[in-house]
Amino acid sequence: MAKITTLDEFIIQRQKDFPYATGELSGLLRDIGLASKIISREVNKAGLADISGAANSNQNASGEEVQKLDVLADNLLISCLQNSGECCGIASEENHTFVPIHGSPNAKYVVLFDPLDGSSNIDAGISIGTIFAIYRRVSDDGVCTLEDFLQDGVEQIAAGYVLYGSSTMLVYTAGNGVNGFTLDPSIGEFCLSHADMQIPKQSDIYSVNQGAYRKFNAATQAYIDDCMDRSYTFRYVGSMVADVHRTLIKGGIFMYPATTKAPKGKLRLLYECNPLAMIVEQAGGKATDGKQRILELEATELHQRTPIYMGSSDMVTQLEEVVYQMSPAKELV
Repeated sequence: MAKITTLDEFIIQRQKDFPYATGELSGLLRDIGLASKIISREVNKAGLADISGAANSNQNASGEEVQKLDVLADNLLISCLQNSGECCGIASEENHTFVPIHGSPNAKYVVLFDPLDGSSNIDAGISIGTIFAIYRRVSDDGVCTLEDFLQDGVEQIAAGYVLYGSSTMLVYTAGNGVNGFTLDPSIGEFCLSHADMQIPKQSDIYSVNQGAYRKFNAATQAYIDDCMDRSYTFRYVGSMVADVHRTLIKGGIFMYPATTKAPKGKLRLLYECNPLAMIVEQAGGKATDGKQRILELEATELHQRTPIYMGSSDMVTQLEEVVYQMSPAKELV
């Protein structure tokens, strides 16, 4: 029987890979893993308990209707990160501003996350996920500041996501490759199932909300037209984690362009695009807004939005070439 490596064991073994190997980051990743196990349990019984559907609350910081599971996942992640003592503050899609953790003034890290990406799909049994990004704080000890969160993606210490689907899978990188862990419910542990994940350089799959085609800029339309001319396979779930996970496994390109309705894009840079871009790049892929590398975009707002194209390196490069060739039209990217 092959040796089983749990997430905790793997993190401890790889601790030497972390730029600051003090054990604190290892503990932080384990805390996120624990919260994800609880969220997975709750997601799997959403149809049996009164935890699905819209919550009786205002819209979240992104102007979207809050789901009951959004609130549950957000609270679980905050609770686990507060209890660890290794995180001085968090920021999430569900909170308008960052939340300092006052009991951890000397903690070295901040965490940004989308607690439940695609949660509006839960009633239909469609895969959803959690996305997280970890940064080393830039402020002095004490209460964290906004500057701790407004860091460019290249400064991420670790990033990852958890997919709640036919199985629950945690995928993360600490800057030295990408590894995936599948939750074994019989023992309650994430076990290494996808070591050193690599995205194919080229594929025949494209993923985009094609129903919004007429609202895209001309360059994106031209690239989609080329995909159709080549008889590429169209795949789109409508849950970013699920679409990016498939792209990571099978290759292809995931696109969420700007539209005439959302000229700055819809997806959030800090806690959706940056962490997933880090994952994709560490697996050998590319992530861009059409002109610039996602991880090099300047962070200016907590809930900043951006267009994004990510996936197989050759396909993203082809998209960038189309954008460059059509740039004199000065369209939105």
